[in-house]
Amino acid sequence: AAGTVPRRRPLASDMGRGLTLLLLPLALLATPARAEGGTAAAAAVQIEVLHLPETCSPKSKKGDLLNAHYDGFLASDGSKFYCSRTQNEGHPKWFVLGVGQVIKGLDIAMMNMCPGEKRKVTIPPSLAYGQQGYAQGKIPPNATLIFEIELYAVNKGPRSVEAFNQIDKDGDKKLSELEISQYLKEEFARDGKKRHPSAHDEILADIFKKNDHDGDGFISAKEYNVYQHDEL
Repeated sequence: AAGTVPRRRPLASDMGRGLTLLLLPLALLATPARAEGGTAAAAAVQIEVLHLPETCSPKSKKGDLLNAHYDGFLASDGSKFYCSRTQNEGHPKWFVLGVGQVIKGLDIAMMNMCPGEKRKVTIPPSLAYGQQGYAQGKIPPNATLIFEIELYAVNKGPRSVEAFNQIDKDGDKKLSELEISQYLKEEFARDGKKRHPSAHDEILADIFKKNDHDGDGFISAKEYNVYQHDEL
């Protein structure tokens, strides 16, 4: 599971979405709670489908990049403790499914969900904030949570085979400094935002600092594919 704070470090606002997702994970509500047993955990999350579009494709799976709005309520009294529409100027949230960027219950509740679908889900404390609760988020100990979710988009995640192969121009299953440098240039050109001339070199250095774990000057498929949801 993720740490005990609700957010990890924020994404830099001047980077393109594809670029930022290469560098850093998006975080919404992280949790210290751990689920015991996948099947039992899934059964513990109650899912009510409020709306299902006629065309339900693609369905979300672990490692996919999702875009959604959701509201969170305490089951005990119905009070709202979170509303994504009041955050980030009301923009829907982007996060990678199934990798601990949201509480375990949400990772489970949003599997096999399609764009345009709306769900109401009930998550027990063991798959949320457990016995300790989360005071800063106004979530008491042993709280059962209810979320109303509207999913807008299901995309290939940033650590997918497709994303890796897009950067790996020579097909040698490792990313060189030159390949990532070219990727950065393409992303910068695509989003058209103005940046300081030093931004390219600073971001390139940061990518290798965070991903080149063995320090060999390359980012291997294993180092890149941290979510382990695809086979290269």
